Amino acid sequence: MTHSYQLFRIAKAACMALCLGIATTASAESDIRVRHLTSEQNIVTISEARKYLLLPVQDSAPEAQVTIVKDNMPVGVAFNVRLARERVDYYVPLELSAYEGDDVSINVMGLPAQAFCWKHLKLSDTFDLTNREKFRPLYHHTPLFGWMNDPNGMFYKDGVYHLYFQHNPYGSLWGNMSWGHSVSTDLVNWEFQGIPIRPDAWGTIFSGSAVIDHENTAGFGKGAIVAIYTSDKPSSWGSSQSQSIAYSLDNGQTFTKYEGNPVLTSDSRRDFRDPKVFWYAPGKHWVMILSAGHEAQLFSSTNLKEWKHESSFGAKQGSHSGVWECPDLVELPIEGTKEKRWVFICNVNPGGPFGGSAAQYFIGSFDGKTFTNEAPTETKWMDWGKDNYATVTFSNAPDGRVIAMGWMSNIQYQPSLPTRQYRGANTIARDLTLYRKNGDLFLKSAPAKEMEKARGAKKAFPTFTVKKSHSITPLLDDNKGAYELTMNIRNHGASRIAFTLSNDKGEKVLMYYDVQRKKFVMERSESGLTDFSRDFPALTAAPVHNTDNIQLRIFVDRSSIEVFGDGGEYVMTNLVYPSEPYNTLTFETVGGNYEVKNLNVYKLK
Repeated sequence: MTHSYQLFRIAKAACMALCLGIATTASAESDIRVRHLTSEQNIVTISEARKYLLLPVQDSAPEAQVTIVKDNMPVGVAFNVRLARERVDYYVPLELSAYEGDDVSINVMGLPAQAFCWKHLKLSDTFDLTNREKFRPLYHHTPLFGWMNDPNGMFYKDGVYHLYFQHNPYGSLWGNMSWGHSVSTDLVNWEFQGIPIRPDAWGTIFSGSAVIDHENTAGFGKGAIVAIYTSDKPSSWGSSQSQSIAYSLDNGQTFTKYEGNPVLTSDSRRDFRDPKVFWYAPGKHWVMILSAGHEAQLFSSTNLKEWKHESSFGAKQGSHSGVWECPDLVELPIEGTKEKRWVFICNVNPGGPFGGSAAQYFIGSFDGKTFTNEAPTETKWMDWGKDNYATVTFSNAPDGRVIAMGWMSNIQYQPSLPTRQYRGANTIARDLTLYRKNGDLFLKSAPAKEMEKARGAKKAFPTFTVKKSHSITPLLDDNKGAYELTMNIRNHGASRIAFTLSNDKGEKVLMYYDVQRKKFVMERSESGLTDFSRDFPALTAAPVHNTDNIQLRIFVDRSSIEVFGDGGEYVMTNLVYPSEPYNTLTFETVGGNYEVKNLNVYKLK
């Protein structure tokens, strides 16, 4: 066959396809065939069994809808991907291993035939997870790829901590909400396990919790892990939210959805989500606390399937500048006593003390049905930075501990953060207790004890007095931007106790105590990259009880700073994006002097 005749046949085939409303694109791989129909419908056919189809993504592109088809029927639920139109920002894997031995067709809607992605589809048996992000934290949990927000379904069993999280496996912007899964034995080093709960006919998978059903109350098996989550179903008539359950018989690796889902519905609430479930031993029943607009609703059940409304909480309580989300209810000891109180944790968005999302809490009593707030006129915040939201606790934590983790970001600017391979991180784990000060009760969030075990090499500095200014550099000789600072400060008449973390580029984070106003302040407007959002540069302030003898632990990672004052009596979490690690610490004073002792810098593993 001559070359000219080959060209003639190709041209003739293309002409016939166009006449039928079908065009084709030659993929870079011969085992991928792409046919373009009218109305931006496209059919991708794969003839070779491979583990993944790698999808090229462009974050700024509109979403296209993707459906896997087998035997002319859709498999699973359609999902949305921002497939590349002009460039490829990164790839995400579409798993094909479940269809091994069969031809796979994929229907793509809403993408023109001229889109850049068609010639950049790839088949592979591996997906390259090499970190390409300079701001990815070294000792905070992050998704290996894709979007992450709220922590979900956290529990402890057989020496392993399980962390599920709101996850988009098909891009680094919000969408396709599923539960990703990571595990850890030390609350510091996490290993990704996959995506065990995906969208279904009842909707995408929003936030929720997980419990160990020790007594088989649900009938799924003794010791089964039962996940309780919100099914969010958008439609042209408006979205609806209901609660569903799934169970696992292999310690949370895989889940089977209950055939009677959803187990709890509402005909009056559009915001009806984020169930936190726990066992109330005195009443021998399960309790669900659920976010419902500007209040929380409490339900009871003996079998995790049938739920009875018991009470509501929230009217004229705390901040109502935004909807209430991700509630939690835990019983905590009061330090130095044999007393306990119940703490209701409520995340609100917007309405945080410095804009956007934040976590508030209430202290009171609970009788298995009703929570009563002891101080209904006060609004108390768990964290005084901008970047701790959706804070919830682990179920079945060991040794009676109550361990919390939050989503380390703010809804104001999460989609704009300067990362691509992944977007989203968690705070370090925190041990919760209560303490009494001046007759009032407050929540203490201390770094989990596992953080001390994560310490590596230590650099200790001698005691010094700051009379005007004092600089220390380098903080670490091999500085990868991940370390813990500890120090004690004794004030001798200073009205301002200030210290600044900075780098050679002039980027800096200023922290100081305003002694007269009893405030701890952090200023990040010159911290590095800040121009990706007008809401990111910020000054945040926390009330403090003590400015005479201060104890500080400061956790610095590549893109975050978490400050714990006086054992966690006040906490401040803020993201930062310096072009290189902060390696200089400068102390300054106004109106007097102060002494700094026990200043240590620990590398964190």
